Amino acid sequence: MNVFGVDIGGSGIKGAPVDLERGALAEERHKVLTPQPATPDGVAGCVVEVVEHFGWTGPVGVTFPGVVTGSTIRTAANVDRAWIGVDAGVLLSERLGGLPVTVLNDADAAGVAEMTFGAGRGRKGTVILLTLGTGIGSALFVDGRLVPNTELGHLELKGHDAEKRASTKAREDEDLSWEHWAKRRLTKYLAHVEMLFSPELFIIGGGVSRKADKFLPLIEGIRAEIVPAELQNNAGIVGAAMAAAEA
Repeated sequence: MNVFGVDIGGSGIKGAPVDLERGALAEERHKVLTPQPATPDGVAGCVVEVVEHFGWTGPVGVTFPGVVTGSTIRTAANVDRAWIGVDAGVLLSERLGGLPVTVLNDADAAGVAEMTFGAGRGRKGTVILLTLGTGIGSALFVDGRLVPNTELGHLELKGHDAEKRASTKAREDEDLSWEHWAKRRLTKYLAHVEMLFSPELFIIGGGVSRKADKFLPLIEGIRAEIVPAELQNNAGIVGAAMAAAEA
């Protein structure tokens, strides 16, 4: 069965039909740039563009980079704050001509996909997926069950939100070498999260997971196993489609 998934990020909005038997994209994804400012109206227009690119007329799952309860947005760190309080499910359904829309946190979606089809498949105990991109998203699982909306990218690190120091965007904006970023930023962040939650496994997702060989071997002193996401940057799309199918 194919269901459509859309992943809203701070820099890009991408989507595709997903084959839920395989946990893989059924067609090559379509991506557009996130509008700046990333207002509800602007982002909704981009979601419509992505969905209509495929002529899709069924249920749609959509991720959002912030806390989502029901389908209402509660935080918006990397998009316009006008999103706060918006029922994204209602807004996007209206813009998509009445198609049923399911909305969930972006990292939670990626985590569910990885736990079902990817690096977390069959793993028990405490597993934490971290998506490194414009910010840092997190998904926490205990014996395979999701604890939603953890938002561990906003833990304090050196007096700042952790994502301001350890995200992929921070590495690029500050022109940090892979070694400096991995050893002085990412390792310290992982050590802080490990101290709080004692996970057995870290899964590193987001677009940077494609380059895991450049930084994972540089991380030392972390007790937990650390692996790259197997679905890489498509995990959010797959997880969004899974949520829509379940709904």
